[in-house]
Formats: sequence, C-alpha cells, structure tokens
Amino acid sequence: MRAWPTNLPGVHVANLSLTDFRSYDTVDLGLEPGVTAFVGPNGQGKTNLVEALGYVATQSSHRVANDGPLVRQGAARAIVRAVVVREDRRALIELEINPGKANRARLNRSPVSRPRDVVGLLRTVLFAPEDLAMVKGDPSERRRYLDDLLVARTPRFAGVRADYDRVLKQRGALLRTAAQARRGGRSGRRADNDAAFAAAGAGDPLSTLEVWDAHLARHGAELLAARLELVEALRPLVAASYAALAPNSAPAALEYRGSLSIEAETDRATLEERLRAGLLEVRTSEIERGVTLVGPHRDDLFLGLGELPARGYASHGESWSFALALRLAAYDLLRADGGDPVLILDDVFAELDNQRRGRLAEIVAPAEQVLITAAVAADVPAELVGARFDVAEGSVQRVR
Repeated sequence: MRAWPTNLPGVHVANLSLTDFRSYDTVDLGLEPGVTAFVGPNGQGKTNLVEALGYVATQSSHRVANDGPLVRQGAARAIVRAVVVREDRRALIELEINPGKANRARLNRSPVSRPRDVVGLLRTVLFAPEDLAMVKGDPSERRRYLDDLLVARTPRFAGVRADYDRVLKQRGALLRTAAQARRGGRSGRRADNDAAFAAAGAGDPLSTLEVWDAHLARHGAELLAARLELVEALRPLVAASYAALAPNSAPAALEYRGSLSIEAETDRATLEERLRAGLLEVRTSEIERGVTLVGPHRDDLFLGLGELPARGYASHGESWSFALALRLAAYDLLRADGGDPVLILDDVFAELDNQRRGRLAEIVAPAEQVLITAAVAADVPAELVGARFDVAEGSVQRVR
C-alpha cells in the first residue's frame, strides 16, 4: 500500500471561526494536527464547516456556483477566519463575503488589495460526494478540477483564469451583437443593424472582433499551456492512485482533448498562434451562432479505463475510485511543491465499500491534518481515530 513520506514541513489549521456563514451565526473551533472528525446527522452543519475551510483556500465553494447561499439567511455578509500554521509561523486569514458586492480580505488583520492575494496561504484537497461528477458529469467539471489545481499550485493562475473569463464574456457579447446585426440585415431592419453595431462599440464588428481574438488567444494560450503540463504531471500519479484503490480494475488513463488540434506542444507562443488560427477558421460559424467555439473553455479531460471511457462504462465503484484517484494525485503534486495540504473528506466513507474505505484510510492517515465529516462515528475507519466534534442543531461540541 502506497503512503506519503512524512519528512516535509506540515501545514495545519489551528483555528476556524465563522460569523453568519451558512447555518452558523457564530462558531469558533480550535483544531490540531492529525485527524479530526465532525460527526452528526445529515443537515446539521458538518459540511458547512469544511466548506468554509475550502473557501479560505480557493475562494469558491464545492457546493454552489455563487456566494449568495454562503451567507446565513437574514444576514448581510459572512465572515470566515482561519489561523494557518506552517512550522512555527502563524497567519490569520479573514474573508468577508458580500454577495452582490466586492468581497474583502485581511491578512494578519491588515487589509489586502484583492481577496485573491491570500490564495495559496492555505491549500486544501477536498474529497466530497460531488466529486463523482468529475467522472460522470460534463466537461466543465473536469476543467474546473484542472484549473482549481493550477491555482492551488500557482496562485497567479487565478488572475489568468479571471482574465480569460472576462475576455470570453466580452467577446461572446460582441458575437451575439454581430449575430443579431446579421439577422437584422437579412430582414432589412437597417436601424436595428446600426444599433447593434453601435452597441458593439465600433462601426465594423469584424475589426473589433480581431482585437478580442488577440486577447483570447493570449490568455487562452497561457491557460492551455499550463493545463497540458499539468495533465502530463498528473498522468502517472492518477494511474498509481487508481491502482492502489482498485487493483483489479483496468488501468486509469488521462488525455487532454482540446477544441482544436494540438500535438504535444506546450509552447505558449505556438499555442497562441494555433488559437488565433482556430478562431479565424470558425469565424463564420461563431457569428451565426453568437458563441466562441474555440478555446480552453471548450476543452475536456478524457478519463479512460483501459481502452474505454470511464464516463458511461465505469461501474459505480470504479467511478468513485477514479474520482478519489484524481484527488489523491492532486495531493501528491501539492506535497511535491512543498508541505502538506489539509485533507478534507466530506461524507466520503459512507459512499465506499469496505475494501475501498480501508484502502483510502491507509493512504491518507499519514497526512499532517485530516478533517472528516460523517453521519455516524462508525463511518470513520479505525485507522483515522483522532479528535471528534459532535454537530447537532447548530452546535459544535468537542468530545472529550
């Protein structure tokens, strides 16, 4: 059974404090290295606690797409505070969540210019029932897995991804305007045609589109090059983790599948040229449909078992093993970068058979800090005995 070495500097969360986050008006928890389990019936707030830590690490939730549901009903904002310890250094991270407005962040009680400036101070790898969507769901789930891992390893990619999304949105708006203008022109509505062009900010939408093509290709090439390198690094790690979890299954495989033909190159300049050429090739179709048809937002991460795609062919147990292997591989990469991420296992063991449960427990037990949620204490494997909190009706109590 594989296990991680224990000679790297550890990172753990020493304190978690929430104000008006999800179901909690206030909660303050002291945490320690090793294993901590949050035990209680479903719907009592266990996942809310680990979701808050995941938010500190990534500034996004693994459960919802926007921040609104994170704020307790009736409250205007939520505050999450975490004390992160690396060797003998402590950092207090504070995030103020303001739905519909700009979020704010403080580091050691001093404001930072942008909330994403604190990304990377805490790194987590979170296992959750939602992970099954990485195997069975849409390509967007697998793209998110890659991009979240990129940001965890190199926080500046939060800015790269934000820049690409901004350009994609603005270019999409221009394409929709051009499509509307073309339809107006075909029906003879010249006034509508002119108004649409004016809304695009230029009399000639094609000349404006070329500017956005250049922006999209530049930011897209940087994101694409990083994804390709990441998949190469993940491939052997995922295969090894999957083999440990499902030794009798066909081997796991990864392949990056782009919206344009790319060989093995990861050179950013070459990729930028290919993206610009690809955009030109589909220009007519894009204007007709009003959407951007080429770029990292259209790509997929193919997951295979032997010669077959995991999606549609893997059993439920194989799908779970693949999802877990993706997370374990992410943990391996982050460890190799220096220091343990915090491992979070949110109601995962209840989803696994006894064999997979035991294998996963043995693999993660040496981690610096493991946080587990479970409906009943019996769901926590014996290999992961440690501190325990009982969670019920909004109360979190340490079991002595």
